[in-house]
Amino acid sequence: MSSSSSSDDSDEDIILQILINLPRPRRFRDRSNPLQDYDDLDFKYRFRLSKETFMILLHMIGDSIKHKTNRSSSLSPVLQLLIALRYYATGAFQMVLGDHIHVHKSTVCRVIKTVSTEIARLRPHFIEFPSTVAEQQRVQLGFFRLHQFPRVIGALDCSHIRIQSPKSDIGEQFRNRKGYFSFNVQAICDSNLKILDIVARWPGSVHDSTIFDNSLIRAKFENNEFGNTFLLGDGGYPCRNYLLTPLLNPRTEAERKYQKAQIGSRNVVERLFGVLKRRFPVLAVGIRTKLSTTMATIVATAVLYNFLLKEKDEIPQEIDNHLIDIELLQEIPTLPIRQLINAERSHLINTVFS
Repeated sequence: MSSSSSSDDSDEDIILQILINLPRPRRFRDRSNPLQDYDDLDFKYRFRLSKETFMILLHMIGDSIKHKTNRSSSLSPVLQLLIALRYYATGAFQMVLGDHIHVHKSTVCRVIKTVSTEIARLRPHFIEFPSTVAEQQRVQLGFFRLHQFPRVIGALDCSHIRIQSPKSDIGEQFRNRKGYFSFNVQAICDSNLKILDIVARWPGSVHDSTIFDNSLIRAKFENNEFGNTFLLGDGGYPCRNYLLTPLLNPRTEAERKYQKAQIGSRNVVERLFGVLKRRFPVLAVGIRTKLSTTMATIVATAVLYNFLLKEKDEIPQEIDNHLIDIELLQEIPTLPIRQLINAERSHLINTVFS
């Protein structure tokens, strides 16, 4: 009798163990559709663009993110794009995003990677440096109207985008001088805060000047592809004939005028990073994805920023006033590199600002 009872208990344990190890049954839930659930104002508050602009963006990438079959209730391009935009607009955990539209967090992860990659591929259409003479003159005129600084074609700077620890042998390369992990992202913009160039692949430990020295845009300036024009940078960059930086110790009235115009004109790129992180808070609160997906996300948000600028799709003032305040990653002033006397800068001071 005891032997039979022991055998039954053993069988029950085996059955219980099998049931425990069985995969959880898949559950298909009714998915919400924010396009129908929200009016245009609430939609823009949650996704950072209007419904009209959303449909334009969907038309551009919809075919690329569409699943080939409808098996397993696959997500439509509309819902995939909404998930990615909601991620950019909040930086929330993927499980939270999944609960919002009723999909699993693993699906959210795949969607963010796919959509970010496809939006980033639109980069040549929305992020481009002025190449023609007419385009360059238009950018120069915009800067000249700010503080009468001539021949400026762009303002240059870097900003740290917080990420989670890569947890690998290269992890410490991403720890920046402030102690957290990040990408050091370089951007060049015009006087209207339009992004002209972006580099989003360098670890946070890399210095701003190193990123510029290894960039394609620097090679183009070295090859004199932009004529007699300037970039404006801060004291962290070496002064060159095409890259003008502040003076270490302005003494004459002409030097003080140059200093004021240089700092005031270059300030637009600092404003750009603030506006960009406020429009897409995922860049401010931090990105918790694989490095490749993170880089695609940074470029995708830059593409979206220029796209929305082109479509004149701004966040209404009443929405902007009620956005949750986010402590943006403020840059610690970089210790200036020892700068030699630059002939181009000296000539500009003596002829334009004297």
